[in-house]
Order: sequence, then C-alpha cells, then structure tokens
Amino acid sequence: MKKVALITGITGQDGSYLAEFLLSKNYEVHGIVRRVALEDEIRRLWRIRKIIKDITIHAGSLDSYARIFNIVQKVKPDEVYHLSAQSYVGYSFEDEFSTLNTNINGTHYILSATKELISKNIRFYFAASSEMFGKVEETPQNEKTIFHPRSSYGISKVTGYYLTKNYREAYKLHASNGILFNHESPRRGFEFVTRKISSGAARIKKGLQKELRLGNMKSKRDWGHAKDYVEAMWLMLQQDKPGDYVIGTGEGHSVEEFAKKAFEHVGLNYKDYIVLDKNLVRPAEVDTLLADSSKAKKNLKWKPKISFDELVANMVEYDLENVDKF
Repeated sequence: MKKVALITGITGQDGSYLAEFLLSKNYEVHGIVRRVALEDEIRRLWRIRKIIKDITIHAGSLDSYARIFNIVQKVKPDEVYHLSAQSYVGYSFEDEFSTLNTNINGTHYILSATKELISKNIRFYFAASSEMFGKVEETPQNEKTIFHPRSSYGISKVTGYYLTKNYREAYKLHASNGILFNHESPRRGFEFVTRKISSGAARIKKGLQKELRLGNMKSKRDWGHAKDYVEAMWLMLQQDKPGDYVIGTGEGHSVEEFAKKAFEHVGLNYKDYIVLDKNLVRPAEVDTLLADSSKAKKNLKWKPKISFDELVANMVEYDLENVDKF
C-alpha cells in the first residue's frame, strides 16, 4: 500500500521538489493550496504544472483551523510536511503582523490537526530556518546553538520550532524540525536575492536590463540546492525517533561571490552593472550563517550533492533560457 503524504506550501520551491521526490518514492501526494483568483492560481502553480495530474490538491487556508482539520481527517496522511509560510525575510519587516499571524497560527493549526490522527502513527515535519540563529552566538551553527532571531520571520520560526518540539514531548507525536540553511534553485521566488541576481544577470546579458540594485553585498550565507534539502526532510521522517537537524553545506559564500559567479557565467563583470542601494539593507541584518550538519550526516546519512558553483550555473542557465517568459 502506498504511503500518503500531505504537503503545505506545495506550490513553493521546496514543496514542488518534495512532491516530485515523494512521487519517485511511490507516495500518494496531497497538497494544500490557498484559493485565489484564476489568473493568480495559474501563475502560482507553475512549479507543479508537470505533476499536477499526479497529485491531489485541496483548497484551504492555514488561517482556518476548521478547514485544515477537515483536510487532515479526509486525507489521513502517513506523513505531513509543513512548508507553508510567509518566508521572505525582507517583507517581514514591512508587515510583522501578518508574518507572525500566518506562520505561528498556521503551524499551531496543522500540528493540532495532525495530533488528532496520532493513533495512525503519523509523522510530522516542520520547516524551521537558519534565520532563527540570527545574530549568531557561534560559527558554525548546530542543533545546540542559541537562537537570536533578527526579524519577525525568524521569531515566527523559533515559535514554530518550539511548538513542534512541544507536540513531540507532550503528545508523543513523531515531529521533527529541519533547521534548513539557505537553499536555492531555478524555482526560487524573484524577491529573494539569489534569484534577483541570476535573473538580473540573464536579463542584462539579453539587453533587457541595464543595472542590478542590491543591498548588503558582504552578507554571507550557506547556500545549497533545494533538491538536496527535500531529501533531508524525507529522511528525518524515516527515522525511528524524531529529532531536530541542521541542514546545510558547511560552506559560506557572500552575496558578492554569488553575483560575481553569476555574471561570470554570462561573460560579464558584475562590477560594471551592480548598484548598491541602501534602501535594500534590512533594519536588522544577519551577517553570517554557516551550518554544522554533522548530526544529519551521521544519523541520516545525508550530505549535499550539488556544489555552490553548480547551483549558481543552474539558476543562471534557467533564467537565460526563460528570460522572456517572466
């Protein structure tokens, strides 16, 4: 009998790759999608258009506990992957209230609904974030590093992390936290700096754009490919015991390095096209995030397969081929 998986945020970067991965493992895949206007829905579903006939979509909002409860009861999943969130850190400074409301209440609702099926030995995954570390106390960061979030997004993820941990301890739910460091791909949203750079380099190469405006070029991140990271999510839920895992490459690269490699890939010098814009610098910046994934490597036998250079090339090549479609 096929295992059944339910994914919140299935239309996003991680959700789409995870759905494809689970289908390759012969899962029955269900996803929750917020109902919107038809033209917006078509645009939002572009990441899963190739698998749309192979999965089951349920219309629902994480703002409604009743709807989430009904979906979970109907699907009766073996595994729940909670990926949905307002995940753009920059926007969380503009609208703290909706970021906190959506991310905290949504996580609480899906956990509570999942708990009601605990007799089924259901397994739960929460998409935590390296932004929880914020103003880091130590480098690299592991599962024991103290959290010091620097945005409402980071704060909401810390809350979700502890909610998940509480449901694990109080209700014996097989619930795991994946503390994923930055992971990118050609499916990354255009509001994120990596996609802004890859698409900007492609558009400038094609003569569709003259400059690229960026904020803090010195900020360093641990960047991996989303394809690798969704496998780590799945591996967490295959363990006998739930747990918390840091997932990253262990390599740090600055925004400037990312830009340099992206422009080099199209035969251009990034210094000729990038304009520093102080308006794009966050009110509270996180300077360096670097993962220590020793626990995941030991317990999950997981390690990233796609290098930083391959990631940048993959994103730029995709944008070169599709620059006229966006």
